[in-house]
Amino acid sequence: MTQLPDFLRPSGEGALVIDGKIAAGAVVEQARRATADLIARGVRPGLAVVLVGDDPASGVYVRSKSRMAADLGFHSIQRNLPADVAQATLNALIDDLNADPAVHGILVQLPLPKGLDSAAALERIDPRKDVDGIHPVNAGLLATGATARALLPCTPVGSMRLIEQTAQALGRSVAGAEAVVIGRSNLMGKPMAQLLLAANATVTVAHSRTRDLPGVVRRADIVVAAVGQPEMVRGDWIKPGAIVIDVGINRVPTADGKYRLAGDVAYGEALKTAGAITPVPGGVGQMTVPLLMANTIEAARRSLPA
Repeated sequence: MTQLPDFLRPSGEGALVIDGKIAAGAVVEQARRATADLIARGVRPGLAVVLVGDDPASGVYVRSKSRMAADLGFHSIQRNLPADVAQATLNALIDDLNADPAVHGILVQLPLPKGLDSAAALERIDPRKDVDGIHPVNAGLLATGATARALLPCTPVGSMRLIEQTAQALGRSVAGAEAVVIGRSNLMGKPMAQLLLAANATVTVAHSRTRDLPGVVRRADIVVAAVGQPEMVRGDWIKPGAIVIDVGINRVPTADGKYRLAGDVAYGEALKTAGAITPVPGGVGQMTVPLLMANTIEAARRSLPA
């Protein structure tokens, strides 16, 4: 094997570890250069993040997004609303951001507090500013293969980048490979399957009612686990040499009353069988915020006069 790229490192157990932090760093540097180019052309990418309520985890995520946007030189806006805000007030804020030419990307942090209609809020965002890539217009463009016109969801895109870069480093091709996506959510499983199809993989979407799930997974050259069940995918489910992308982030209680983070794959077991695997934490989750920035930059670029 030729020299491995920086984001791949030996585990000592057999599989290569896909370091999401290093891979994400490359995305950030690309975003930094693209931002500087746009600013030189008279457009500063603008990202508006809307946080409703005081959920601690949501607050952490929003601060990380706003911090990276500011670091890249974006026009960065954060709007905080109380948990008891009326739907009409939230909708009016989204309308204002849609109309603001300095804002190219709008993100409404999920989950919203009870009593608010998440679908109504998300569908109100101008699809051209939907940097989460989850508006029905963008989902439809992805489903029909018009990816060049869509804004694509960040975590599936991050997973796809890691798959393609890892396959290339291993001298393989995604085209023609058998891929299994475990999970069929609108946010992850379905768009992930569509991205793999666009790359000419043969794709199976598995879920809780799949018969003989271990047998289905054992066929796969590429496994993407996104079910939210800690360590559900066991090491002996993995085909020798498979590329494994673990999207799950689960809090597992420990004996001392604390918790540990675990993915959807039994990592220690899979290391002995897989060809390459993402850890949790430190894997594909690292890609999400940088790719949100990349979507904002793309939205800003599309706003330029033809």
